[in-house]
Formats: sequence, structure tokens, C-alpha cells
Amino acid sequence: MWAAELGLPYAFADFINPAGAEIAALYRDRFTPSSELAEPRVMVAVSAISADTSEEAERLASSMRMAITLLRAGSSIAIPTPETALEFLAAQPSPQSLPVGRRAVVGDARSVRSGLEDVARAYGAEEVMVVTVTHDHAARLHSYDLIAQAFELGDRTPASGATPMATQAA
Repeated sequence: MWAAELGLPYAFADFINPAGAEIAALYRDRFTPSSELAEPRVMVAVSAISADTSEEAERLASSMRMAITLLRAGSSIAIPTPETALEFLAAQPSPQSLPVGRRAVVGDARSVRSGLEDVARAYGAEEVMVVTVTHDHAARLHSYDLIAQAFELGDRTPASGATPMATQAA
């Protein structure tokens, strides 16, 4: 509400709490224009993993699901390999219904684009930040590339060949 009262942009971490669309709507309703911003502006950060196939994306997402499941149980671990995660999840009573408590958009590039657009629409967001958690850095970079291509963003790699900061931090 402070962002609304002060006339500042608002960012919500949907990957932590997927129930933020109502909060974003409340921000818009209570927004007071300021010298910084004339209209409300919302960004939503979403967990997303894309791969060449939906099956591969689901395999990669198993690492995140295991880590979050253990985190919710009070154990913090490094992001495991998909093989370790799949073995762990298979031993759970119902791995598909584990109470992850966070939304993740997972699939091939087309389905991830559609899912991200759905989340943005629900929030009324002008911007979306993608957070990708995978065990393998190359898979994470490939996911970002696929998502960028799905949105027709083109090649965003700097001419020097350096990795963009956004992918380093993710």
C-alpha cells in the first residue's frame, strides 16, 4: 500500500506467493499519482522453466520442486540434479500434488509464453520478470533463450559475448 500511497511502481513476487493479483488490484485502486509516476505500474516476477519439449521442462522443474518441498519442511538444500529430484519425488505419496505453494510456468516455449501472458493479465502487469531455477546453468540459459524467442525478443547477448546480468543473477 506504501507504493500506492507514494505513487511508486509496484513489483510482486508471484513465485513466492501466487495470490498477488488481488494485491496488485488494490495497489491500482489506491494509487496516488506522484512526481515519479502519473499512473500505476505493476511488475510481476514469475517462476518459469522452458525447454525444447514440455516433458524436458517438467524434468528440469523437478529440481525446483524437490528443493521447495524440503525448504517448506525446514531443510535448505542446494538445487539437486533432476535425477535426484525425480527419485525423491517418486518416493512421495503423490508427487504431483505436493503442496509447493508457488506457481511455476513450465513447458515448451509456446506454452510458457501463454502462461506468462496469463499471469501478466491476472496482475494487470506492464512487465514480467522471469525467475528460472534449474540445477544446470546451461539449461537455465537455454530456458531464457527459448522464452526470449517465444516473445520475439531476438538475441540479447552482448556483442562482447559476456553473459547478460539478468541471466547471471538467476
